Amino acid sequence: MTKLVINAANKKSKINKEIYGHFSEHLGRCIYEGIYVGEHSAIPNRNGMRTDVVEALKKIKVPVLRWPGGCFADEYHWRDGIGPKEQRKKMINTHWGGVVEDNSFGTHEFFELCEQLGCEAYVNGNLGSGTVQEMSEWVEYITFGGQSPMTEQRAANGHPDPWKLNFFGVGNENWGCGGNMNPDYYANEYRRYQTYVRNYDSASPIFKICCGANVDDYEWTEEVLKTCFHHSEERVHGFMDGLSLHYYVFPEGWDTKGSATEFDEKVWYKTLAKAWRMKELVERHGKIMDRFDPEKKIGMIVDEWGAWYDVEPGTNPGFLYQQNTIRDALVAGITLNIFNKHSDRVKMANLAQMVNVLQSVILTDGADMILTPTYHVFDMYKYHQDAQLLDSYIETEEIGLEDEWRVPNLTESVSQAQDGSLHITITNLSAEDAYDVETALTGYRAETVTGEIVHGEMHEKNTFEEPQRVQVRPFEGARLADGKICFTIPACSVLHLEVKGTAC
Repeated sequence: MTKLVINAANKKSKINKEIYGHFSEHLGRCIYEGIYVGEHSAIPNRNGMRTDVVEALKKIKVPVLRWPGGCFADEYHWRDGIGPKEQRKKMINTHWGGVVEDNSFGTHEFFELCEQLGCEAYVNGNLGSGTVQEMSEWVEYITFGGQSPMTEQRAANGHPDPWKLNFFGVGNENWGCGGNMNPDYYANEYRRYQTYVRNYDSASPIFKICCGANVDDYEWTEEVLKTCFHHSEERVHGFMDGLSLHYYVFPEGWDTKGSATEFDEKVWYKTLAKAWRMKELVERHGKIMDRFDPEKKIGMIVDEWGAWYDVEPGTNPGFLYQQNTIRDALVAGITLNIFNKHSDRVKMANLAQMVNVLQSVILTDGADMILTPTYHVFDMYKYHQDAQLLDSYIETEEIGLEDEWRVPNLTESVSQAQDGSLHITITNLSAEDAYDVETALTGYRAETVTGEIVHGEMHEKNTFEEPQRVQVRPFEGARLADGKICFTIPACSVLHLEVKGTAC
């Protein structure tokens, strides 16, 4: 019998809702076809946004959306995407697929999408190929409510009132596609550019995000923080609110990543071991941040994460379109549990990407839409948003087929919602074995327990022919016995239990 211990009296950090954020880049069919079809499309839409996609995303309570990239951000010039659409500049998307970008989805359309979703806006600015003036004027165009050439232009384009800009990233992956910069060079550029990302509305200051490391580049984290804090120890918190981290799970490697749907048990464990590595990355980068920022005022922003496989056969290699299986549900569940457990430092995360790209929550084909296993995990985990992390511990054992790719058999996180209910999320990484779990609660008297689950054979997926094969199903196996919660979690599964009761 596996023991899960929860101390409801020991409330830890708040799990920011933004940890459940998403990312939409001008890449493949994410924006165009996936989210935006235009006002004159036969596909039902509101102001060009697909109604079916928007409604599905609202159900999982998308809290924040990052746009326009990604690598695309550091070649994006915002003025190309405003004004009459027939007059907008057409360009080649050199990063992704070499296709024509007609800029019909720009600033106004992005904020329209955020309004329809009811989510916060996270805009990535162009530091790699743009100017300080360009970035500064974009922020002014978006947020200033007074009189200026930027506000006059915004009004002429149909939006007299400013929008609320919650988060602003000063560049993206500037160690790579954003300019191939060294960390000290980028950090000095960051200091300069962010100076002109002005807070025109003092009541709603913009949360400024600095470009952080790729995977385990701890030197980048160290040097960027050292340069930003140089001569600025007391003032740095005024110009850096977050530091990003990017990490993708490549089952095989960068050149040949492996199939999204055809894999054996060895690759199953290898993939999940790489997902579990997120814990090490968050903790090691976090320790470096602690030296400069012991009060944890600067948030870790994991604004690109997820599984990255070879594209589906017959699709454009630059579109990064891939299927989504039970394996991806486990990658999502493992990663979100890690973020929850480290929510004292991790303040936002953005799954890459929202629709039709990488580990997406939705796939579309013309007017058809399917929800992926990853979508259903986000649907179950939404109860953690803005909840209080509780102290919890689960007994684990290492499993796997090779010493190099061993993983814990179970991962978990537990939170308490504002209505007092407890939410337990557990992943079973085993390809074959179920586990009996007995949960001991302290500081809380459980009165009812209900559950829901995503599980199945490791290769199961939703297709346009079988869109409901993988879905959230009721879990009837949890019971209360002598104040304890007992259940059996099946192999290849992500489980959510809701416990209602009273504090004691």
